Amino acid sequence: IKAAKYINSLYHSKTLDNFMKFFTYLGNLGLLWIGISIVFMLSHQSRKKGVVLISALFLTTILGEGIIKHIVKRKRPFIKMNLCDQLIIGTPSTYSFPSGHTASSFAASAVFLAINSRISILILLISTCIGLSRIYLKVHYLSDVIGGAILGLLCGSITVSLFNIV
Repeated sequence: IKAAKYINSLYHSKTLDNFMKFFTYLGNLGLLWIGISIVFMLSHQSRKKGVVLISALFLTTILGEGIIKHIVKRKRPFIKMNLCDQLIIGTPSTYSFPSGHTASSFAASAVFLAINSRISILILLISTCIGLSRIYLKVHYLSDVIGGAILGLLCGSITVSLFNIV
């Protein structure tokens, strides 16, 4: 809670709010990563990469959203700190740990890093911004984001290993 309070005490502005909302929306439902998977699957050359990416997202979602969140049952920071009136995005209805936005983003990062894509660093940067936006917007604790990143990297790496694409 101390880390969340500290991060939320930092400078806020309309511009920074919009920047953080943009990155959070990029991570909504993993749609960015699903879209990239579909684009890959449309090309015969990169079809396997698309299948690996969508599989990594599926594994991450099953473990994070379907299992871990319901075991941990951690309430979100805006609830614990009584900040519901300060939310500038829609109110999430699921538990907090791990961050699903962050988990799916880092699963995608793991796949891109494994296939040595030229945009791997950009994907990793986007994933990091998505994770940070979740803390800034008061919907996750730092530990939710770290847990999501670890889960995503593990699921992405396991999926890559299973498909043997490296």
